[in-house]
Amino acid sequence: MLSYRHSFHAGNHADVLKHTVESLILTALMEKEKPFLYLDTHAGAGRYQLSGEHAERTGEYLEGIGRIWQQPDAPELLKPYLTAVRNLNPHGTLRYYPGSPLIARYLLREEDKLELTELHSSDYPLLRNEFSKDARARVARGDGYQQLKAKLPPLSRRGLILIDPPYEMKSDYQDVVKGIQEGHKRFATGVFALWYPVVMRQQIKHMVKDLQATNIRNILQIELAVRPDSDQRGMTASGMIVINPPWKLKAQMEELLPWLHQKLVPAGTGHYSVTQIVPE
Repeated sequence: MLSYRHSFHAGNHADVLKHTVESLILTALMEKEKPFLYLDTHAGAGRYQLSGEHAERTGEYLEGIGRIWQQPDAPELLKPYLTAVRNLNPHGTLRYYPGSPLIARYLLREEDKLELTELHSSDYPLLRNEFSKDARARVARGDGYQQLKAKLPPLSRRGLILIDPPYEMKSDYQDVVKGIQEGHKRFATGVFALWYPVVMRQQIKHMVKDLQATNIRNILQIELAVRPDSDQRGMTASGMIVINPPWKLKAQMEELLPWLHQKLVPAGTGHYSVTQIVPE
């Protein structure tokens, strides 16, 4: 059941949060000279055309990246992320949005490696084509969760593992926890970043409880809501759960979230939070 297409949602408020956190983690990993692995379990198509019928039909990017990408008062901490977006749009018009793999491609150094997996038959060829000339990247068609067994630990013993499934199936909420357990067992020092949508708050509460029950230490939860929780259809918020977060990440997000919330949600609805849900 692979009906979810991220192209409808590219550049929305959830992408802004996800890619802000991703870029801060990658920037922190690059503070040390030793190379590292970026592993993306559900990599998508790579880039998304915002003038395409999917993105235009929902217009979600207008209330996401569209609100911040040219803000003159954007905090310095957003620079790596916003520069990656501007790099794809050099003429000052927002035509393309970079998915997680393209943010990583822009930020990573020559010696770092990218392992990208995508299962969707329409997105995989686009992703493969996007990275065909990048010697650092390996693109595979397959189940992203399997990569957590097959590709970990990396030789460098350093890395960011980004897990952001579409959550089309209710089982995804359990599968991500199992996947993290598998990955962490093999690579306990890696940084794992799990993206989640808030559609039904109970699902997230269960997922967090399941994660806390794994006995994995040092887990940070970051969340940005544009509307209050609701039992109506649709995503009201999204979050990132980070295992082994870089030591500065909590303070960085506490600094950024008030600005992001103000720009993304001019009406002031919703909330934001940064919580250490499992201590070190």
